[in-house]
Amino acid sequence: MNPSVISVEAREDFKLIVTFENGEKKLFDVTPFLDKGVFTELKNISYFKQAKVAFGSVEWPHEQDFSKDTLYLMSCSDVAA
Repeated sequence: MNPSVISVEAREDFKLIVTFENGEKKLFDVTPFLDKGVFTELKNISYFKQAKVAFGSVEWPHEQDFSKDTLYLMSCSDVAA
């Protein structure tokens, strides 16, 4: 089972710095999703920066979300990238 998200920071380059309950900090690139369905609203950087932790995953006010599994498995371990 993958760890839950405990904090998230949305960056200007449409990437999320995600901290997991096991202490790992990873970088998740949202740009591949920005042209897909409900995620197109995330192209607005001020809206994108409203990302928050909810139920161990990351979500936005209009219910776009990424599960903890997606975030953990598809993230880069290099947060400096």
